[in-house]
Amino acid sequence: MNPLLFTPPSTGTGAPRNFSELVEVFLKLIELLIPVIASLALLAFFWGLVKFIGKVGGDEKAVSEGKSLMVWGLIALFIMITIWGIIAFFSNEAGFTQFGIPQLPTN
Repeated sequence: MNPLLFTPPSTGTGAPRNFSELVEVFLKLIELLIPVIASLALLAFFWGLVKFIGKVGGDEKAVSEGKSLMVWGLIALFIMITIWGIIAFFSNEAGFTQFGIPQLPTN
């Protein structure tokens, strides 16, 4: 799915016509938010790394802030990857052939 092509179901008013379309809109929003949140966690880690390396010989407060940002960025990434792995494991063990967000029937 190309996130740039996200368009909610159209009925002329832009509102979903039924529950299935409403759930589809929310799932597409979640699919768009996951990479954004992961990118922010990675950005926090690298920003902490820059602050840490840039101030190593000088300001102790900036060094500790850099360490803290790196730790929280790594914790966020670890939690996201761990949850993704656990869900993928149980999905595969349950016999689903494709891992991802389940789709509702269109009937």
